[in-house]
Amino acid sequence: MTERLSRTRLALFFTRRGSLCKWDDAGILEREVALYRRLLPALAGVTFVTHGDRRDAWHRSRIEPVGLVYNRFKLSPRGYERSVSAAFPLLVRGRSIVKSNQVEGADLALRTARRWGRPFVARCGYLRSGLLEWRHGYYSEEAKRARTLEREVFTGADRVVVTSEDMRATIVERDGVTEERVRVIPNYVETDVFRPDSTVAPVSGRISHIGRFDVQKNALGLLEAVLGLDVEVVMVGKGGLLEDEVRDAAERWGIRLELLGQQPHGKLPEILRSSEVFVLPSRWEGHPKALLEAMACGVPVIGMDSPGIRDAIVHGENGYLCGPEPADIRGAIENLLGDEALRRRLGAGGREHVVERFSLDRVVERELALYEELV
Repeated sequence: MTERLSRTRLALFFTRRGSLCKWDDAGILEREVALYRRLLPALAGVTFVTHGDRRDAWHRSRIEPVGLVYNRFKLSPRGYERSVSAAFPLLVRGRSIVKSNQVEGADLALRTARRWGRPFVARCGYLRSGLLEWRHGYYSEEAKRARTLEREVFTGADRVVVTSEDMRATIVERDGVTEERVRVIPNYVETDVFRPDSTVAPVSGRISHIGRFDVQKNALGLLEAVLGLDVEVVMVGKGGLLEDEVRDAAERWGIRLELLGQQPHGKLPEILRSSEVFVLPSRWEGHPKALLEAMACGVPVIGMDSPGIRDAIVHGENGYLCGPEPADIRGAIENLLGDEALRRRLGAGGREHVVERFSLDRVVERELALYEELV
């Protein structure tokens, strides 16, 4: 990297209403900070601009040496955003690149970058418009507002970072952003943390799943798929409207279900390694981190043949793709649980795939190459 990059700071603007406290509550604080710690040696500094209050300062020691800007004076949300934009050169001194973490809230990052003549990178882990179109319909007001914000942010950015080729194609075709301005930088996996452990034997018949309890993640479809099978289902996550419905369905159908709730990110490798199979039956994904982390652990994975998931799985080589119906998921589970050699082959292929494409080292290289272009 050049000396010019080493004199440049990176300012990461959090998702609107996002904070270190929320990252901690979701168990992802350490995972999210890992990338920026690895970027620091090549930069003059990294600063997080959150929307949290003074409680975010409690986590300052956990993100060091990353800097922190937060709403310490309890301003209104709008007042805080105005103050951040106006005082940006005092908050992040010297040459800098502005980056958003997601599209929601990226309008503040865009306004700030343009006000002070800074390069702006719009990162998009998933297209919120797609999720809202799926939930409420293409012509719903919610979906229209999301598409308008995405178009504003993407067309105003110097570079757009997305996590999949599908998202890249959508932005180029729908919003008219030139291909040269859009980069695919996938979600990373800490492959030294999420790795196989030959000393741990998976529990026979145990299936794991990580995700929110909403219709998109299709946890009920997974339960229906295992109805009558001699398996145990372990689910990690919280949020969504269907948790009680999932619990009630398991009791009604006599399914062995363990709901672990939200778990710290560091606990996930142990949970994944205890499983014979990991299943992600989502109807739609952006770039599925949980699936990639299971693959990195050498756990054979089953994913629905749906957007986002099909980008990560090459059927029969590093995982198993199945159709959307419970009978399709059931057939995939029965095939894998009944074939140890297939599980070993898919597990090894999944690990190799993630290490080659999604390791933290590879993502750091791509991020720094992008910043090099901008400075």
